[in-house]
Amino acid sequence: MTTSTGTTVPELMAELAALEDPRIRAVNERHGDDHGVNLTTLRAVAKRLKTQHDLARELWATGDTAARLLALLVCRPKEFGRDELDDMLRAARVPKVHDWLVSNVVKKSPHAEELRVAWFADADPVVASAGWALTTERVVKRPEGLDLPGLLDEIEEQMAQAPDRLQWAMNECLAQIGISHPALRERAIGIGERLRVLEDYPTSPGCTSPYAPTWIAEMVRRQEG
Repeated sequence: MTTSTGTTVPELMAELAALEDPRIRAVNERHGDDHGVNLTTLRAVAKRLKTQHDLARELWATGDTAARLLALLVCRPKEFGRDELDDMLRAARVPKVHDWLVSNVVKKSPHAEELRVAWFADADPVVASAGWALTTERVVKRPEGLDLPGLLDEIEEQMAQAPDRLQWAMNECLAQIGISHPALRERAIGIGERLRVLEDYPTSPGCTSPYAPTWIAEMVRRQEG
């Protein structure tokens, strides 16, 4: 396939391969991401290509992680069908691809709410983590209709034993309930203190700890300051 900028998919694949940096790959692989392309450089490639949805589908179909990330930058999120997004999410096992698909594409889709409900209860914890991420989006921006105390019940019961990616998504939901909903803040902090999930997570200087009680306290301090 030749793109509207005159570049073929094989040429793009060769370009991405040439951008591979073994040092970046080594860092990424510690987080489960199997590519070595600098993301700023990848965004520059996407800016040059502009939006090309057919190209995005071709790049996604290669299965290559860098190509899939590029696909998510040049696609039109609203043009993906509901089942297509479901298939993409289930194929997105690399953390960065999973995160970008949910954050940059699914959240902008007219199918986001339907997929949120379906994924939230999925038996696959990686798929369920996407449902929790979309739920957190609603907790912050559109909480009407959500059972927030019920979400806290589920978090309290399940988060400590949840697999890593699902645990992370549930923890973010816990923190955002505490940050965005003052009436539930004390309970959210209490759940975090009892479960102690991510309490010892290494945090760089100047960054906020993902440990929910600390995260909640810091964000509330900023809001009130």
